[in-house]
Amino acid sequence: MLKINEIFLSIQGEGISTGYPTIFVRLTGCNLSCSYCDTVYSHHEGSLMSVEEVVSQIKTYGYKRVCLTGGEPLLQDEVRVLLSRLEDYEVNIETNGSIDINKFPLNPKHRYTMDIKAPSSGASNSIFYENFTNLRKNDEIKIVIGSREDYLWMREIIKKFHQLGVITVSPVFGEIDPQKIINWILEDNLDLRFQLQIHKIIWNPDERGV
Repeated sequence: MLKINEIFLSIQGEGISTGYPTIFVRLTGCNLSCSYCDTVYSHHEGSLMSVEEVVSQIKTYGYKRVCLTGGEPLLQDEVRVLLSRLEDYEVNIETNGSIDINKFPLNPKHRYTMDIKAPSSGASNSIFYENFTNLRKNDEIKIVIGSREDYLWMREIIKKFHQLGVITVSPVFGEIDPQKIINWILEDNLDLRFQLQIHKIIWNPDERGV
């Protein structure tokens, strides 16, 4: 059984698949308490569903693109079974980087978005650094920046640990001028992708199910 917070169809608001119609499966539970968390409701709210019930609901939406998110989806071992039932789907697993992803091997159509936590999150000591060695070219490393300190920290992390995977950087929504981050990136000649969370621009930033 899986504890599921919500399942819904929307567009992907960030990352490699930004703008594409995506079925979101938000799992309940998280092992971190980030200062800027925008899904605190997913830490405890949810209902038990069988893998077959989850897959059945996914099929009703008619798309073949799924995002497993949370909370932290890798806290639930049954995710392995769910992934095996979604072999024909493009699946993105959003993980906070604190759990060994080597325990959840993926097929070529599935990928990780490893959302590592910068100092302003209050959870930068949670990173399982060995994960960098297990990321593939099609995986994503996401870093949310809330300050100059965060940016400088990110710059060093990239230099020291990055091997494979697309790096995406975004601002903590409403906390820092995006132009500052862009200027820093260009000044340092970093080759990464800047992004905004477009779902928070299209809809109310606090709206659920989008």
